[in-house]
Amino acid sequence: MTDVSETQREAGSAGAWLVRMLVGTRGRIGSRTAINLLILALIWTGLALMTPRFLTVENLSNVLRQIAPIVIVGSFVTILMVSRAFDLSVGGVLALSASTAALLANEFGTVVAVGGAMLLGGVVGLLNAGLVVGIGLNALIATLATMYISRGSALLITGGIPIYQVPRDFTVIGQGYAWLIPVPVLIMFLVVGLMTVVERRTLLGQYAVATGSNPQAAHLAGVPTRATQAILFTLSGAAAGFAGAMTASRLGSGIPTAGVGFEFEVIVATVLGGTSLLGGEGTVIGMVLGALIVGSVNNGMNLLGVQSFWQTVVLGVVLVLAVSLDSALRSRARQLGMAIVRRRRPEPQAVPMSDEPPSRT
Repeated sequence: MTDVSETQREAGSAGAWLVRMLVGTRGRIGSRTAINLLILALIWTGLALMTPRFLTVENLSNVLRQIAPIVIVGSFVTILMVSRAFDLSVGGVLALSASTAALLANEFGTVVAVGGAMLLGGVVGLLNAGLVVGIGLNALIATLATMYISRGSALLITGGIPIYQVPRDFTVIGQGYAWLIPVPVLIMFLVVGLMTVVERRTLLGQYAVATGSNPQAAHLAGVPTRATQAILFTLSGAAAGFAGAMTASRLGSGIPTAGVGFEFEVIVATVLGGTSLLGGEGTVIGMVLGALIVGSVNNGMNLLGVQSFWQTVVLGVVLVLAVSLDSALRSRARQLGMAIVRRRRPEPQAVPMSDEPPSRT
C-alpha cells in the first residue's frame, strides 16, 4: 500500500508541475492560458470535423514547421514586450538576413551564412536599442523605421532579384530531419525551453518583469532597466536574423520580399498568448499557444480552400479579440483586487458612549 500511495503522490506532483508549467500560477496569465488551451482544442476539433486531413501527423508537422520562425522570434519578443518595449523590425530583419544568408551560403558555406545572418540581425537590434534606449525615441516609431530600412537594404543588396541555387547542406536547417523530427521544429523546441528558463530562472527575466511593471521603481531599486531593454532588443534582432536564415533554407533561396507581415504574426501570437501591451506580464508558453492558434487557423483555411486574403482579415480579428480579452481579464483582476482590499480593511470601531454626565472641574 505504501508503494502505491508513494507512486500516486509522485504522479500527482508530476501532473501538478505540468499544469503549472503550461497554465502558470499568476492569476490573469493562468486564466488566459487556460482559455487559449480551450480555444485551441475547439479549433482542432472543428477543423478535424470539417477536413479529415487536418489531424494527420504530416499536416500537424507542417503546422509546426510553419510556425517555427514565429515561435523562435516570438520567444524573444515576448520577454522584450514584458519589459515594456516593442519591436516591429523583425519582418524587415528576416528579409534582409534571408537574402544575406543566401549570398553568404553560396560564397562561404552554411556556418558563415547562419552566423552572418544572426550577426546582422543583432546589429539591427543594437540600432533599435540605441534609438529607443539611448536617444529615447518611441519604440513603435523607431522599430517601424528600422523595418523599412532593413527591407530596403534587402532589395538593394539583391537588386530585387531572388537568390537561387543555395548549397544543399544549407537547406538542412529549414528542410531537414533529425530523428524523424523536422529540424525547424527541433530548434523551435530548444529555443522555447531555453527562453522559458531565461524567463523564470534568470536575472534577465526578473529584470524584464520589474522593468515592465514599474520602470521608475525598478530603477530606484537598482535594476539596470536600460541595459535590460538594450540586451533584449539585440537578442530579438539576432533571433530574427536566424529566422531569416531558416526561411531562406526552407525556401531554398533568398527572397528579398520574404517576411511580409511576419512582424504582425509575431505580435498577434504574443498578444494572443497573454503578453500585456503595457508590460510586466507575459509568458513564452502562452506565446507558443497563440502561435499554434494562428497557425492552425491559417492551415485549416488552406485545407478548406479559403482564399489567402481572408487569412489577413482573420489575423486582424484575432488581434482585436486578443486585446479585448486582455483588457477584460485585467479589469476583472483589478476588481477582484479591490474587493480583497476592502474585505481586509478593518472597519472603524465606534466610540463607546457613556451615560454619565461629563464631570465639571
